[in-house]
Amino acid sequence: MLIAGEASGDLLAAELVSALRGQLPDAQFFGAGGAKMSAAGVDLAFDLTQHSVIGITDVLKNILKFRRLFNQLLALAIERQPDVVIGVDYGGFNLRFGQAVKKYVRENPFSKWNPKIVQFVSPQVWASRPGRANKLARDYDLLLSIFPFEKDWYAKRVPKLRVEFVSHPMVERMQKEELRMQKPDNSAAPKILLLPGSRKSELQRHLPVMLDALKLIQEKLPAAKAKMVLPNPALVSLAKSLGANLEIQIGELPWALAEADVAIASTGTVTMECAFFGVPTVTLYKTSWLTYQIAKRIVTVKSLTMPNLLAGEPVYPEFIQNEATPENLSRAALDLLQDEAHRTQIKAQLAKIIASLGEPGATGRAAAAVLSLFP
Repeated sequence: MLIAGEASGDLLAAELVSALRGQLPDAQFFGAGGAKMSAAGVDLAFDLTQHSVIGITDVLKNILKFRRLFNQLLALAIERQPDVVIGVDYGGFNLRFGQAVKKYVRENPFSKWNPKIVQFVSPQVWASRPGRANKLARDYDLLLSIFPFEKDWYAKRVPKLRVEFVSHPMVERMQKEELRMQKPDNSAAPKILLLPGSRKSELQRHLPVMLDALKLIQEKLPAAKAKMVLPNPALVSLAKSLGANLEIQIGELPWALAEADVAIASTGTVTMECAFFGVPTVTLYKTSWLTYQIAKRIVTVKSLTMPNLLAGEPVYPEFIQNEATPENLSRAALDLLQDEAHRTQIKAQLAKIIASLGEPGATGRAAAAVLSLFP
């Protein structure tokens, strides 16, 4: 059983299924996810990626819906009794689900069902609420990590939890594209890539400020060209309703990154993809007032941008909440576009970050680690 609630997790779960099926051709897969998992042969109870939200405010607005979906999946797990339950990213939902499965097992001691519980991609317990690591150690058989520092972090706090660093799946995925040599020459018009996020709420909060920043940039650099990448057609319709009057590409992010000179992106998975392609990026994040007030009291890391955390310094300029203004974003982007020495320095830092992520083959190693749970 696999559960993925976001577009990035849907892709990762589909890749893991392919790797597992390569070693167990007769294995059966079911759960909840998206189109890529379905295409990989996973029997989906429903498309969970269609309900993706972030932040306490959006969660509270949808709490009854998520409770219904959660209970539906738990009933399905109890009915079908999988040998292993794998949560793929989507930590808030999946950690609770793994705990619920283990609670059921403990409360039904005469049941023969006692599945292995696996989480693929660590929840960011190292960034906030580190006490959740204890719950992971109590209920989980295996944690598959994609960032190199996480294994040592867990070993110091919950040494009984088995953590395997499998490398970042992006390394293999992006190397297959073989696009980095297709960068335009320096004489070409500056190309700016807007990456506002993959959720409706992110577009609503990020896109207006990005578009205003783009206007300011083009006032200084009239020749600059802009493109936006979104994961699905529904978000394209929303973007246009928010005033987006520029080229919008659905998917195929590597192709857009290969030709971009600068990106303006939400803090998230996409910043690592920007790093892989050596794209200097301005990052931002805006959320509801309530979510921000809670987050600033519990988040302990100095940056929300993963390349900055991996480097231990602010490689990418980052603007959070009220600092994410058109003026700040445009000023930082213009600096990246016009200061070649700064751009060269950033690209060197990004190369070191990507080198730290390990070798290709993350999902193959993840599949092997899952199967090692069954001697």
